[in-house]
Amino acid sequence: MRLLVPALALALSLPLAVAAQDIEKVNGEISVDAGQHAGDLHSVNGGIQVGANAVVQGASTVNGSIHLGDNAQASSLHTVNGSLTLRTGSRVTGEVESTNGDISLDSRAEVGGNLANVNGTITLNHAHIGGGVATSNGDVTIGEGSRIDGGLVVREVHGRNWPNRDPEIIIGPHAVVNGTLEFRRDVVLEVSDSAQIGAVRGATPKHFSGATP
Repeated sequence: MRLLVPALALALSLPLAVAAQDIEKVNGEISVDAGQHAGDLHSVNGGIQVGANAVVQGASTVNGSIHLGDNAQASSLHTVNGSLTLRTGSRVTGEVESTNGDISLDSRAEVGGNLANVNGTITLNHAHIGGGVATSNGDVTIGEGSRIDGGLVVREVHGRNWPNRDPEIIIGPHAVVNGTLEFRRDVVLEVSDSAQIGAVRGATPKHFSGATP
């Protein structure tokens, strides 16, 4: 019987060890099925799909989007050219970052660290960011019931190839932004009457009532 116990423990651990292996590709999409476990996911030219209730470590790609399914978990998400999507109840314990791409979080999605991009929209819908939110050249919508604990920054832009349009920053009904809202370039800042925000630097809020400005 004593010999069976270690053998049984090893047998039970093998599926988890196999499932938690890293996955790397140069060309092609990486997909983790619903409910499965995996290690770090790395792609150069291809998107990454993480199914509902799946658990992975970091997910990163150069050219491609990353999609985190309902209630899925990851330690971090990074892409250079592509969008990042966190579906209902999904959770990232660390950072979420895209250089050129939209970032969207559905209801009850959560990011423990910072969330940032350079170009592209950022949209939160009843979501929570434990760190701060930063962008340079994209619209930001902090939707109804969403919460940011580490402030909001819109960085200055350099060069001649940037659009002339000022980013639109919307803080929706019952949304909360703790910390400083710092704007290092011109923006249109619209804040719901029922939202709660910290100190504002570099912009003058325009208040609105109702669901949208």
